[in-house]
Formats: sequence, C-alpha cells, structure tokens
Amino acid sequence: LLLYKRSEDTTLSWLDRRWELAPSAKRGTFSIRPYQPVYLLPVYHNKSPNIRPTSPNPANTVQPGDAPENLDRNELKFQLSLKTKVMENMFGDNGDLWFGYTQSSRWQVMNQDISRPFRETNYEPELIFTWRSSWSEFREATGWEPRLLGLSLNHQSNGRALPLSRSWNRLIGMVGFERENTMVQFRPWLRIAEDAAEDDNPDISDFMGRGDMLLVHKHNGHEYSLLTRHNFRGGDESRGAVQFDWAFPLTSNLRGHLQYFTGYGESLIDYNYKSDYLGVGLSLVGWY
Repeated sequence: LLLYKRSEDTTLSWLDRRWELAPSAKRGTFSIRPYQPVYLLPVYHNKSPNIRPTSPNPANTVQPGDAPENLDRNELKFQLSLKTKVMENMFGDNGDLWFGYTQSSRWQVMNQDISRPFRETNYEPELIFTWRSSWSEFREATGWEPRLLGLSLNHQSNGRALPLSRSWNRLIGMVGFERENTMVQFRPWLRIAEDAAEDDNPDISDFMGRGDMLLVHKHNGHEYSLLTRHNFRGGDESRGAVQFDWAFPLTSNLRGHLQYFTGYGESLIDYNYKSDYLGVGLSLVGWY
C-alpha cells in the first residue's frame, strides 16, 4: 500500500482533493487516504454516564438485579479513520468505489477501580461509491457548487457480547456542496432491517436518526465543523444530536482539538441515552 500524500494542486477544491473527483486529482487504487478526522482527546468528560444500558430487546438490556457499571465521568477518546480506492473511473472518467474504515474508542484510563478498561469501541467499515457532479445553473444561482454524489453500504457495531451488543446496517446517500472555504454535506440513510428476535437495537433509528448534515468551515488554519443528526420526527418523538469540533494550529503537523457533543448516540451503547460530552486534545487529520 502506498501512503497518501495531500495534493499540492491549489486549483482543486476541497471535495476534489478528499474524494479525487476531478481527473487531475485521481491517484489510482489501493493507497491509503484520510477519511474522517483522526484525533486524541485525553480529557473527555461525560456529564452523566450510562450505567445501565437498555434496549427494547430484553436480551440486550442490563437487568435491574445486575450491578451497574462503575464508570468514571472522565475518560480518553480517540478516533482513527482511513479509506482506500478499490476501483477508479468505473464509467468513463467518473465513478469510484472506495472502502472506508473508522474506529472510535472510549477508554476509562483513569478508572483504576475497574482496571482501566476500554468502555466502548465502535467499528465502522463501509463501501462507498462516489460520482463527480456539476450543476452550473445551481452554482450560478446560489454560489454553491454541488460537487459530490455518493452511496454507501455501512456497517457499525461495538463487537460486544450480550447484553451490551449493539449494531446496525445502513444504505447511506450522500451529496456534497462547497463554496470557497465552506463545505456542507447531507447524508440521508435507510436502515437495513434485521430479524426482530436478533435485533440488538430495534428502535435505533428513532434515536440515532435517519440522516445527518455536516458543515465544515476553514479560516486561517482553524477548522470548524458542525455535525447534526435527526430522526425526522416531530413533537415528543423529535430526537437527534449535535457535535461541534474546533481544530486549531499548534505546529505545522499538529493541531489542538476541542469537541462538544449533546444528544443521543455519542456511541452505540448509548444510542438511546441522552448525554453531554466535552473533550480536549490533539488532532492529526481534519476533514480538509
């Protein structure tokens, strides 16, 4: 595998560089590229830990007679994410197939009473098809370039045994727009149904949502991102989450990182548990 090196072509847009959309951005197959942000948050504070995870499936619910998890409010979080192109230019000079992998872990590193375990790790492999788009009328009318179309087959799980096992599979659509130093991406998804008796979390879409929106803005070396999820329901059934990240320069290759999360589903074990998190640490790779 060849190590990815960021393109120096300043004529390429953010989405061109990230997804190699333009013909001049193509770099071939089976070399490692960045995907989602890579960061380490040594301080990750949870206002109210979920000590009794539940699910509508009784087999995936911590029972009242079981001892609650002895969790510390402060833990360490890190995320690793990469992708590689499997097929390039499937239709003329357009259409690429990628394999992506993202892993995020929450480590109770300061909790000596329970031997400092990894509380929760989420694994997320996916196949992603991307297509270069250009709609000149929309760009001229709004100033936004509709640059990226995509479709992915996504699996996410925490790899744990009952009653703490959580997982789901989704078909995710993707459309990306950009304008100068700002990018916005919309991703609606459809959960792939599972057998009811074996479903770890049958109501996960009601809490983790049925789509998300990512807004990223870059200014003077600072990168600001806002990620929102929602279940597309109203009234008392309206649920979702908001995550704000700020990456700021420290050295040429290292940035400080601040992350704030509020809502449902910060991790799969907490998919139906509402909580607030604040993290501080370092960032190696951002969105762009």
